[in-house]
Amino acid sequence: MKLFILLIGLILVLEGLPYVAAPEAMQDWLKKISIMDAGHLRSLGVIAMVVGLSLCFIVQKTTLFS
Repeated sequence: MKLFILLIGLILVLEGLPYVAAPEAMQDWLKKISIMDAGHLRSLGVIAMVVGLSLCFIVQKTTLFS
C-alpha cells in the first residue's frame, strides 16, 4: 500500500510539472487537444497504456534495470 501511495504522489508531481514550468505552452497544448477527434485521443491513450504496461512488465520481469 505504501508503494501505491508513493506512486500516486509521483504521478501527481509529474502531471503538475508542465503546468508550473510552462503554463502558456500547456494552455496552447490543451486547446489543440480539445479540437482533436475523440477516436484519435482514444488511440493515443491506448498506446500510452500499452507502453506503460510494457515498461512495468520489463522492469519487473527482467534484470535490465538492476
